[in-house]
Amino acid sequence: QELSADILKQPTLIDISPEQLVATGVQQSAYEVDKEKKSALLSHLILSKDWQQLLVFVRTKNGADNLVKKLVRDGISAAAIHGDKSQGVRTRTLESVKSNELHGLVATEIAARGLDISGLPRVINCDLPKVPENYIHRIGRTGRASTEGEGLSLVSADEVKLLANIEALIGQTLTRTVASDFIPAFKV
Repeated sequence: QELSADILKQPTLIDISPEQLVATGVQQSAYEVDKEKKSALLSHLILSKDWQQLLVFVRTKNGADNLVKKLVRDGISAAAIHGDKSQGVRTRTLESVKSNELHGLVATEIAARGLDISGLPRVINCDLPKVPENYIHRIGRTGRASTEGEGLSLVSADEVKLLANIEALIGQTLTRTVASDFIPAFKV
């Protein structure tokens, strides 16, 4: 700004970054859990809380496919959406989630860009994103248009630095919870 003031005549500053990064209607929290128990905790939460429509984020295509297999084995209807799926399959899968035929959609970062599921009640980060700004994009899929939503993250000890970066970016500490049957051996 000092340099531009010295060089330019009547410079104008235009700042397009939002004052609030996360929608106010999104409740954010984190469950502490050991890495190898994340899918079991996710199934437990979905079944015990009777969650219906949700979007789950993972880092890899393989991770998405494996998580869907585990959820389906536990009696939860779910499908994966990622770059290896054709556009037709992705469209049909998205419509199944929107019409509540599926409990959940497990997605990778890239495949979820531009997804819009009206009234989506919750987004779950099964894997925290490596880039903190992607956390905002992920949980921004819920709590749209002044509606309430939940952004929930399953966090393991190896993701402490990722969590710290996210909390620094959003300017708040996520409320942490530990499920009684899933007490982590390694604290977050």
